Amino acid sequence: MDALIVARGLHTYYGPSHILRGIDFSVARGETIGLMGRNGMGKSTLLKTLMGLVPPREGSVTVKGRDTTGRPPYEVAQMGIAYVPEGRGIFGNLSVVENLKMAARPRHGRRDGAARGDDWTFERVLETFPRLKERLGYGGQQLSGGEQQMLTIGRALMTNPDVLILDEATEGLAPLIARDIWRICEMIRASGISSVIVDKNWKHLTRITDRNVILVKGQVVFTGTSDELRAQPRLLEQYLGV
Repeated sequence: MDALIVARGLHTYYGPSHILRGIDFSVARGETIGLMGRNGMGKSTLLKTLMGLVPPREGSVTVKGRDTTGRPPYEVAQMGIAYVPEGRGIFGNLSVVENLKMAARPRHGRRDGAARGDDWTFERVLETFPRLKERLGYGGQQLSGGEQQMLTIGRALMTNPDVLILDEATEGLAPLIARDIWRICEMIRASGISSVIVDKNWKHLTRITDRNVILVKGQVVFTGTSDELRAQPRLLEQYLGV
């Protein structure tokens, strides 16, 4: 398979705290991965390590065959990796339009800068997120939590990424808004963008994932398809508490 991200033997620390313990992780082109585990198991740390926000003490990360270990996050982003962090990270003093348009760029590796039919343009993002279309002049701080999440995902799509990393996709959102986010995740998958999605709702997550990875105390304890995961209720109970 065409691997876009490959991590090998990652050991990541916060000060003296050893968080990731020898993790191997990969993302193939067009693949949607569910990253699961209880709070504090290393999910967000793994995503931040892939993005260069937290450098590993040991191990390596490559993006499209290029070693990005220790590279600054902006270089990883420029290689076609988009990150939607937990907490969203929108610019509250900028309008919806400004939040979206500041991120716009052609797909990685394209030199002419011309839009193509499958690109995520400003118009396509607004078609996907009709709520945002109604609030173009609103400041980021004036949006609801669900609207902020839509804005953050829309902003990430405006970079025309090869991989979208989404941390806590629906955390704290009302059920109707969460349903919209899952619909959008399905659309992103159908568009061919690879995704790594963290969410506590494993039932919804496994409906759209090709593969699932469970972390426990910074180590991978399961990797497999959604059907393989559902077939192991004891594992779900042990590691996810369901």
